[in-house]
Amino acid sequence: MTTPQHHTHVACSMGYEQQSPAEVTSHVELVVPRQTSPNAPTTLLHRVLDIGLSFKQQTDIFAKRLSPSQIRDRLVTDLPVASTPAAEVVQLFENEVLPLCKNEASPQFLGFGDTGDDLGALSGAILAILTQQNMINQSFDSPSATFIEIAVLRWLRSLLGYSNPPVADVATVWDVGGMVTHGGTTSNTIAMMLAREAMAPGTMQNGVVDAGQFGVIVPRGIGHYSIKSALTWIGLGARVIEVDTHEFRYDTDALAQALHDNAGQIMAVVAYAGDSRTQTVEHLRAVHDLVRSADPSIWLHADACWGLVATFSPRLRDRVDGIELFDSVTVDPHKVMAVPYGLSALLVRCPEVLRTISSYSDLIMQEDFAFGQVTPFIGTKGWLSLKLWMMMLTAGRTGLAELAEHRIEHVQRFSRLLDKHPRFIRLHDPDLAAVAFVYLPTGVTLPASNEDIGRVNNLNRRLHERMLEDGRWYLHRFSLPDDLGRIRRGALLQSLRFMANNPNLSEAHMVDVLVYLDQLALEAEGSL
Repeated sequence: MTTPQHHTHVACSMGYEQQSPAEVTSHVELVVPRQTSPNAPTTLLHRVLDIGLSFKQQTDIFAKRLSPSQIRDRLVTDLPVASTPAAEVVQLFENEVLPLCKNEASPQFLGFGDTGDDLGALSGAILAILTQQNMINQSFDSPSATFIEIAVLRWLRSLLGYSNPPVADVATVWDVGGMVTHGGTTSNTIAMMLAREAMAPGTMQNGVVDAGQFGVIVPRGIGHYSIKSALTWIGLGARVIEVDTHEFRYDTDALAQALHDNAGQIMAVVAYAGDSRTQTVEHLRAVHDLVRSADPSIWLHADACWGLVATFSPRLRDRVDGIELFDSVTVDPHKVMAVPYGLSALLVRCPEVLRTISSYSDLIMQEDFAFGQVTPFIGTKGWLSLKLWMMMLTAGRTGLAELAEHRIEHVQRFSRLLDKHPRFIRLHDPDLAAVAFVYLPTGVTLPASNEDIGRVNNLNRRLHERMLEDGRWYLHRFSLPDDLGRIRRGALLQSLRFMANNPNLSEAHMVDVLVYLDQLALEAEGSL
C-alpha cells in the first residue's frame, strides 16, 4: 500500500448564501490537511489496512507457534483501568496477537478453502462495516442494501437452476426465495424448520406434538453434524436415520428400504452436493426420483456448501444435475468464493414456503421488504451480502467459470502426484476441489488386517499432529469410512485431505507438501 500524501485534494461546491449566480456554479479546489496523529481515523485505518493486507500476503501460515496454555497466559488478561489510545491497541494486536493467527490465504494451507482473499469481496466486507446497514428493516435501516441482497439471492438461484420472477414482480421479501445467513449450520437448521412445517403445518405456533414423525434420512458416515444439531435446536430430538453409502453416496437399495421401513415418519431426506469430507457429489436426480416415488410430501434438502462451485461452469454443471428439483439448497460462498467469513445462503424452490417460518414483532416493521420477517435465529444482521455482490460482479460468469475449472484441474494434478507415490493411497476419485488420502506405513499389505488398520490410523494421526506442531504446512484430518475399499472396505480410516481452493497454489506447492509428508513419516515411523 502506498504511503498517504500529506494533503488530500477535494473539489467542493461553494455555498449558496451571499453568492452571485456565477459564483454559485463555480468550483474551487480546497487543500485539506491530512490528519497525521496516529489516532486520527484516516491514519489509523490506513495502518490497519496495511497490517491486514501484509498478513494475507505472507507465505507462512503462522509467524509464531505456541501451545494453547502459553497463548492463554499471554492474552487472557484483566481489563485495564485506564484507557489506551487506539493506535497503541492496534500495535499491541500486531505484535502479540497477529503472529499467532493462522493465515489461510497462505498457499501452504491446504486443508480448507476459506481463504477470504478475493479483492472485490474484501472491499465489500470493509464497506459493509463502515456503512453499518441493518438488514432487519428496509425503509430506514437498509434502503439500498436490501436490494443488493435481493440481487445476490437471485444470482445464486439462477446458478442453481431455480427460476426467478421478473424484477418488476418482486414486490415483497416473500417473492425472493432465499435468505442470507452467517453460516451453513444456520442455513441447514432453517431448512429443517421448513421441512418440519411442511410435515406438520402450524408447529411454529403450536409446538411439537409427536417428535417421532419427524425422521430425517442422512448418509451414514459422511453427513454434516449440523443436521442432527438442527433437529435438537428445533425441538425434534437428535433422531436421524442413517443409510448406508456406496462410494460416498447413498446406496440406493438401502435408501429405498429406509423409505419403506419408516413410511409416514420421514419429514426430510438430506443429500450432499459435495459432502464435508471428500466433496463427493450425490446422484441428486436419482435421489430425487426415488424419494418422490416413495412419498411426494417428503422435503428434499441439498447441502451444496461445497458443490456450489460446480454451478459456475457449463463444463462442470452436470455434476450437480437435479439440484434444481430439491425443495431447499444451502450454499456457503465463504467456502468456495474466497469471501471473508461468514456468508451462507438458504435458497428454496418455491419462495412462498418461507411464510411458514416467519415471525412478527412490532420492532420489525411490517413492510414489504423487511428481511427481519424471514430470517429465523437472526435479529440485527449486517450487510453480509455486499462482499458477495462485489465478488460476483468483479468475476462475472466468465471469471466464476475460470475459478471453478482451475480448482478442478489442480485437484486432478494432485491426485496424479499421489498415485505416482507407492505409499500415498487416494481414498476416492475427486468430484470437486478436495481429495482424501492416507500415508501407508512400511510393510502394510492390502487389503489391510485389523492390526494394520490401526497402524495406518496411528501414523496418519501422528503426521497431522506433527504438522500442527510445526505450522509450516496444513492438511485437514478426519475419520472416513473406506467406501471404495482402497485400504479395506468398511474400515474407518484417519485420512488426510488436500484442497485446491487457494488461487496462489502451484504444482510446486503440491510436490513440496508430499516431500514434507515423506520426511514426517520417516521420523514418525522411527519413533512409533
